[in-house]
Amino acid sequence: MHARNKAGQREDSMIKSAFACLVFALFAFTAPAQAQLTDAQKMERNKKNVVEFYNAVLNEKNYDKAATYVGATYIQHNPVGADGLEGIKGFINFLRDKFPNNKSEIKRVFADGNYVIVHVHAVREPGQRGNAIFDLFRLDDNGKVLEHWDAVQPIPDPEKALNKNGMF
Repeated sequence: MHARNKAGQREDSMIKSAFACLVFALFAFTAPAQAQLTDAQKMERNKKNVVEFYNAVLNEKNYDKAATYVGATYIQHNPVGADGLEGIKGFINFLRDKFPNNKSEIKRVFADGNYVIVHVHAVREPGQRGNAIFDLFRLDDNGKVLEHWDAVQPIPDPEKALNKNGMF
């Protein structure tokens, strides 16, 4: 048996209505925070996808895996690389043939919206100092790589550097 108020409504019905209002109010006031969280989650996904793509291309030299991270188009801004999946395949084949021991270690990863930057220490052959590289990737809204830029700087002899800060 349920208690009734003066209007004849059941108390449990009033509780349900009050609960529904509370849920609505919580959603209304937290919606902007949820949108921000979603943006943060997208940037984390984008960073993860770029790291996976980068490792698939440069360290694993695995075209099939790398292709799963590429969107509808792939625009390459490095003048020695070709656009599209064929450009990626060509670069992987080049590494396999000329630098099978190539190792690229990502030191830092940054994201801003659909852009991801990686700061990398790349060594083509063991024993070499290698290069300091900044790669910039643009991704689509689904986290797929669409575009790539890079800047490459040879790591100098530390004895000849004008400071002791290092490249990383």
